Amino acid sequence: MSETTLPQTEVSVRPQGNRLRRFVQRYGWSYLFIAPSMLMFFLFIVIPALSSLVISFQEVRLRGESTWVGFDNFREAFTTQSGVFVRAIGNTLYYTAITVTANVFIALIISALIQPLGRRTQTFFRAAYYLPAVTSAVIIAVVWRWIFNAQWGLFNFLLGLVGLAGVGWLSDPDVVLNSVTFSTVLTVPATGIVLFNAAMSGIPRDYYEAAELDGATPIRRWWSITLPLIRPVVLYVVVLYTIASFEVFDKVVVMVPTGVANSTETIVTQIYRTGFEQFRYGPAAAQAFVLFLMIAAVALIQFRFLSSDIEY
Repeated sequence: MSETTLPQTEVSVRPQGNRLRRFVQRYGWSYLFIAPSMLMFFLFIVIPALSSLVISFQEVRLRGESTWVGFDNFREAFTTQSGVFVRAIGNTLYYTAITVTANVFIALIISALIQPLGRRTQTFFRAAYYLPAVTSAVIIAVVWRWIFNAQWGLFNFLLGLVGLAGVGWLSDPDVVLNSVTFSTVLTVPATGIVLFNAAMSGIPRDYYEAAELDGATPIRRWWSITLPLIRPVVLYVVVLYTIASFEVFDKVVVMVPTGVANSTETIVTQIYRTGFEQFRYGPAAAQAFVLFLMIAAVALIQFRFLSSDIEY
């Protein structure tokens, strides 16, 4: 019996070894090339993220040993500090809902307008619209702070020309969050324009010609052909802008450094103040983990309603 089982074992093992050897020979160099990037990813992304998750369940002391407190940091984030973190969540959701919707809509409209133009003209407009993306966000925020200045800002100057009183754009608690949101809406959504225009350029012209022969109007062709076929790109842009809006920080800190009675407090600014001004690292890590869960939940919802398999 042993003599009959040994050959069967060798026959079953050798193909697996051969497959592994062929796999290494064929793809080994590929994994070797991406190894440095993967190492950096684990060192500077995965390990710090896991460490932050551990810290969120601890009371961290700069001097002395940290103690395990369980979910106390999460409860503290939602129940103490006069509800500042809860208000920061509301402000972030408000800012995200308006800016993402407006930026995606504006990017779609501008991309559709420059799509019928020649290739060189499209290239010019792509470069022109992409300039804000290569400009420092801090510089853009400083410019908007000058525009919203209550004494000599551009907006109050224009209001004075028509006989209207000036507005405390960055000092009135009822207006300041809308001012920050409005500045983001008026900033050209460069990434969305470039991606949407590239996606529209890849749609076969046969579809539009057939629809035109059937009497479809330009708006109808855009709604029935362009939007469905660029849906994967729309999903990508929506998720990209959502993550960026949830993580808004620099614009708020530069435009409204005082916070104006927490009117512009967002999740990331609250994490910064808790961790680097109050040195309460446990609650700050808990707030960061709440932000991660919120982004993940919103992204899953967006994938659920916008994902599709498009082939053309």
